[in-house]
Amino acid sequence: MIGFIGSVFSPWYRWSGRRDPQNHCCINVATYGPQGRFTMTDRGRPALRQSEDVFEVGPSSIRWDGDRLVIEVNEISAPPVISRVRGTITLHPEALFGQSHDLTPDGRHRWQPFAPIARIEVDLAPGHKWQGHGYFDANFGDAALEADFNYWTWGRFPRAGGTTCFYDATLRDGTAQETALHFHPDGRMEPFAAPPKARMARSLWALRRETRADAGTTPRQRLAMLDAPFYTRAAVETQIDGERCIGVHEALDLRRFAQPLLKPMLAVRVPRRRNWHFAE
Repeated sequence: MIGFIGSVFSPWYRWSGRRDPQNHCCINVATYGPQGRFTMTDRGRPALRQSEDVFEVGPSSIRWDGDRLVIEVNEISAPPVISRVRGTITLHPEALFGQSHDLTPDGRHRWQPFAPIARIEVDLAPGHKWQGHGYFDANFGDAALEADFNYWTWGRFPRAGGTTCFYDATLRDGTAQETALHFHPDGRMEPFAAPPKARMARSLWALRRETRADAGTTPRQRLAMLDAPFYTRAAVETQIDGERCIGVHEALDLRRFAQPLLKPMLAVRVPRRRNWHFAE
């Protein structure tokens, strides 16, 4: 689940010239399995309401309730299966982290892992009710992703002593930006020397994938989650400091995303509803 102000993957935001982020916002939800759904409705400025503790986009919302984050979902899924996706997601952080990390040397893109160690409860219709590991972060940017990046991968791997995150990016000038952090349940965060990059099998759209793994280890996909021509998300098994672990991995090819012909394809999956209004 992702909340956007300035929906970076929306063709409507790109076609608008990205002049007004608040006029292109959404709450994106993706579920997996036989009843998996994908929702990403691009909504206009009238559908956005914000306060210190609440973020609302149309009929869905994210709010702090004491020490837990509550997400109320009320969306319509995109083709090929169109149906209502409705329910509640509750995130219980073990610790909150305030550090922001630059993804580019000039700080135009930043990443903040607010709650990399958390417990989550999911109750979404149709067919998704479970509890497990949770994670909550944010990305901030002052430019389009494709303006500064060619490619990136991200991974979060729960481990016996907390959670390990990797953020590896190739910038437009070919230089690499590498971030490896380990988060402890007591609120400590420490950078560390990441193990080497290891190639994985390509995605269904032949997207190149790699993550970090101990030397001699080949990471492997355990569960396919989301596949697009420019993006893939999956549960991946790897080995870090001798410990086998399974986490969520993403790969994003911004050169593919920048292709103009891709935007009409995306418009089918990302409908635009600019005139949604809150009931008074």
